[in-house]
Amino acid sequence: MWRTWILGAAMVVVASVVLLTGAFDVTSVVTSVLLLAMAWVVSPLFFPHHVDDATARRDAVARGVPVVYWRPGCTFCIRLRATVRSRARRAIWVDIWRDPAAAARVREVNGGNETVPTVFVGDVSHTNPDPRWFRDRLG
Repeated sequence: MWRTWILGAAMVVVASVVLLTGAFDVTSVVTSVLLLAMAWVVSPLFFPHHVDDATARRDAVARGVPVVYWRPGCTFCIRLRATVRSRARRAIWVDIWRDPAAAARVREVNGGNETVPTVFVGDVSHTNPDPRWFRDRLG
């Protein structure tokens, strides 16, 4: 669980150092704000609430929605999440670093690699899909 926060925490530390060593000049404030915004985007806070793999599979069938397997810090996951904006909450998001069963499912369909984002629509997987395609699946 702690590794999901490493990149974001590092950015917060760097933003703090920049702000404190820059004596609050305009450049250090702007840089710190940008670093803090990036820390939020790479953190788990940017993504909808995580559920475990078993719950995700069950809920996806019941609600008829896609399941997205992702991990913090993945630029492709961030791009997919940012593209769908508020529609992201319609899908079910599973952090593979928090659920070994989810990581195993991703490895199963990606030749042993934990390639994310991997989106399941029913039993069909789509690895690193086009964000526009995913947005269309969400309605």
